[in-house]
Amino acid sequence: MNRLFITALVVLLFLAACTGPEANEPPGPRIVYGLSLMPSGFDPHINASAELGIPLRSVYDTLVYRDPITGEFVPGLASHWEMSPDGLSYTFYLREDVHFHDGTPFNANAVAVNLDRITAPETGSQKARFMLGPISGYEVIDAYTIKLNFTEPYAPLLDSLSQVYLGIASPAQLAQYDNATYQFHQVGTGPYRMVEYVPGDRLVLTRNEDYLWGPSFYVAPEHPIQTIEFRFFEDPPTRALALESGDAQIMGEIQPIDAQLLAGNPNLRLYPVPIPGQPLQFLMNTRRFPTDSHTVRQALIYATNRAAIVDAVFQRFSPVAYGPLSQVTDFYTPDVAGYYPYDPGQAQSLLFTAGFTETNEDGILVIPTGPAEGTETPALTPTAEPVTAGVPLEVTAIVPPWGLTPQVAQILQSQWRTIGIDLRIRQVAGFSQLREAAQSGDYNLISLNFFGKDPDVLAQFFMTDAPLNWTGYSDFELDTYLSEGARQPDPATRESMYAAAQIRIMEQALILPIRDYINLNGTTATIQNVQFDSQGWFPLLYNFSILTPGDGN
Repeated sequence: MNRLFITALVVLLFLAACTGPEANEPPGPRIVYGLSLMPSGFDPHINASAELGIPLRSVYDTLVYRDPITGEFVPGLASHWEMSPDGLSYTFYLREDVHFHDGTPFNANAVAVNLDRITAPETGSQKARFMLGPISGYEVIDAYTIKLNFTEPYAPLLDSLSQVYLGIASPAQLAQYDNATYQFHQVGTGPYRMVEYVPGDRLVLTRNEDYLWGPSFYVAPEHPIQTIEFRFFEDPPTRALALESGDAQIMGEIQPIDAQLLAGNPNLRLYPVPIPGQPLQFLMNTRRFPTDSHTVRQALIYATNRAAIVDAVFQRFSPVAYGPLSQVTDFYTPDVAGYYPYDPGQAQSLLFTAGFTETNEDGILVIPTGPAEGTETPALTPTAEPVTAGVPLEVTAIVPPWGLTPQVAQILQSQWRTIGIDLRIRQVAGFSQLREAAQSGDYNLISLNFFGKDPDVLAQFFMTDAPLNWTGYSDFELDTYLSEGARQPDPATRESMYAAAQIRIMEQALILPIRDYINLNGTTATIQNVQFDSQGWFPLLYNFSILTPGDGN
């Protein structure tokens, strides 16, 4: 009898050891959600990728939310709030019935701990710190009231506070783990708990059955999804295949060519979601020859057949971009659509004006004897070669791997060569390498864009002292538009300021816009109530449901 008992015990222990984290998961439907990028980190206070927000939007709550239909700000962890008459402070009155996944109570002290972490220089926040604008500090008024103070008015604050990058984490967990290890032990107050994160392999969430304090647009379905395993499908062709084979039930960033096929499959569903913020764009370096020339920058835009790129690369799923904001972003102005229609003849004429008047044996334009009289003189970086007779019209583009940007660059290379421009493409592996290339200054064009519903996203790229001013452009007029757009609370005034900023950016030809982002999401037909938040990227997983055999479907 004892021997049998011991044998049975050994078998049970062996089975427990072989059963992974799923053994501790509550019963219920489990799905795989495919992510298209493995970010360098998954901490929303530190890292900036949109990919991290896809799972973590459901792990964290925010002080306020944006209704995805109306765009209005609605209560989140704050039941209500008020702005001071001078716009220099916001007071948030917090819910008193909320607790974190680890049981820690949510209160004003928890908000304070999170603000301290985000604003601390040693945290190294890539995005969250910037989203707080000119914050000067806070005051804990009482257990459930906190006031945020600013050195000047900051109109984008509510939009910032509605995003996952300013999600509120458990102060107990932040105290237990440092900035390098917290991403493996994240705890929020949201509708899902993070139960496992294995870098490069999977991230697992389970439904928080105690969740009772969601925003007004969170509606619990009859058949919710209990467990969501996020896996990485970085190779684009594998995404549609995973849906078709059943290896995944939801997948973002489906290849446009594959989306055409999925749309005709009765077992799958396609959800194209417009993404607010910046379009796929190339920032032009105004401090390096030849893009230091306003005339050359204009020529590059005229020489680009953006409609052909959208047709070939994006299968017409994406609209052509005309300016520095996508059309679904707050205060986008349609006036930018009149700038730079495709006109290779005009592009060549401008290049001749800039001094490129002959072609070499490869068909590339050159400056025969230096810049033509009366044209702009090339300003070289210390690493550039001196301009001498016969300098060819070469431009270097730094290209990241995401968003089909390499394919876009290849078409640009072909289009520009027909009028005598030699585009040299340098692809980098990720954001860290992209940033290093930007810091070197050894480029003419570099591709980067951020997303966001509020147009204040432009300030990170085009203010003179902005951290991502990779154009190197400095302009008091543009600085004024962007700073006043952030300062003024009146929507009509903000609209006027941001319209002027968009026009100024295009008049100065600081960017080459390509296409507005559309995230092509695919699901199996069993996934129902598929919805995304106001930022476009982030699914409202709490609302998702799954058909079961008993549903008769």
